[in-house]
Amino acid sequence: MQRYSHREILIIVGILIIASFFRFYQLDKYPPGLYPDEAMNGSNALVANATGDYKIFYPENFGREGLFINIQALSIKWFDVNSWSLRSVSAIFGILTVLGLFLLARELFSWQVGAVSSFLLAISFWHVNFSRIGFRAIMLPFILVYLFYFLWKGLKHSSWIDFFWAGILGGLGFYTYTSYRIAPLIAILIFINYWMFIKKDFHHENYEHTRNRFLGGFSLFMITVFFVALPIGIYFLKNPENFMQRNTQSVFAQEQSFRELGGSVIKTLGMFTFQGDGNVRHNLDSQPMLGWPIAILFAIGFLKELYHWLRRKHGHFSPVHTLLFVWFFVFLIPGFLSTEAPHALRAVGVIPVVMIFAARGFMWLFNAAEGWEKITHPWMAQGHRQFVLPILVAFSLLGAFSFYEYNRYFNIWGPSQKTADSFSVNYVEIANEINASPITKKKYVIVSPSSVDAYGLPIRAETVMFLTDTVLPPTQRAKNLTYLTVDQAKNYKFSPNASVWYVK
Repeated sequence: MQRYSHREILIIVGILIIASFFRFYQLDKYPPGLYPDEAMNGSNALVANATGDYKIFYPENFGREGLFINIQALSIKWFDVNSWSLRSVSAIFGILTVLGLFLLARELFSWQVGAVSSFLLAISFWHVNFSRIGFRAIMLPFILVYLFYFLWKGLKHSSWIDFFWAGILGGLGFYTYTSYRIAPLIAILIFINYWMFIKKDFHHENYEHTRNRFLGGFSLFMITVFFVALPIGIYFLKNPENFMQRNTQSVFAQEQSFRELGGSVIKTLGMFTFQGDGNVRHNLDSQPMLGWPIAILFAIGFLKELYHWLRRKHGHFSPVHTLLFVWFFVFLIPGFLSTEAPHALRAVGVIPVVMIFAARGFMWLFNAAEGWEKITHPWMAQGHRQFVLPILVAFSLLGAFSFYEYNRYFNIWGPSQKTADSFSVNYVEIANEINASPITKKKYVIVSPSSVDAYGLPIRAETVMFLTDTVLPPTQRAKNLTYLTVDQAKNYKFSPNASVWYVK
């Protein structure tokens, strides 16, 4: 087992401090407002806390896996009913993902690659943004980095305990986000590739032992995944309609499905460096999902690693690179299948591996600079002055990257009126007015129709319902608040001197 040096510990602690700053700084302010999808999680959490019914799967709003919502319910118990309670859970998972990426990239390559990739993840607008929104999708990168970390350790060291922990995480993934359902394809491809690897690269006397350890460990992994995922599997067998709820947003649900698929693939592959998600909640003005400095590093690293992977002379692919490229392309499939491509949220599973590619690009440039300095300044190869210039340049670049990403999020995207509108800040203002109104005063909220209903009302009402803690009828009566749809309000007799708000 590799030990962590004091230098590595100090570096990762520093990176985690940076990650924490990017995720918790002004979390009560940015993003502004509270989008109804976030509030829907909060409403489910409030009901779960009130009834003690913490569900595996919450069917409202096209259906959502329950693990993240149940953790948010605990946060609400500790920190009360507010947007911070919902979003702080995302922030914590975002920070833990940064740590997990360091561990994984270190195991795959080196601590230097681990440090750079985790630093880039810590500051990346794409990951920072979803680490500050109360969506369950942020759990997907978290699960993946630790799953592949333990799985790779299990493969590398034939460690039963690592295979077991990989199985626990692999099973928990099915309780996180819909895109995770494609993960078994990665397990199958890794199994095939590693089987080829041990069959061709191990000497005859070691082959049988290595094969048996591999088969035993992988079997333990799959069995553990099966039993951990069994409860949600049983739920979907009993409620198959919930498993298929989001299929209307698939390209295959469209008339010209293959034409839609082709366009979606092109848009998704171009989202990293050309044009990103146009949804204001997901991105900044349809810009590439990677800020241009990280985008350049990603392009260099991706092409270099692809060349290295394909030029293998032994007739099979390197397991490390197979893991990276299978991870990348498999978790782009949900984006390929989306009618809203490029869709940054559905492709959230690729963020960690993208940062590994970017770190590999950075290290290639750094090593090239070292070699150039050694040729042009041989006097610097003396003692502690070796390669001082590339190190200073590297730290300066990484520092500049962090300021660039900070500016994009906190100075441009966060204060934008478009961002405020996209997160329904006007609904939050209504909730604040209701909370400030005397309990004795009769209050009405009239809600315009929307495409989805929950708890008997259009989902756009969820922001007000959550922030006023009036999801259930008893709490509505206790606060003298009545919710009405537009149709119900037409023939409703309002109390005199009552306050009325419209959620449009």
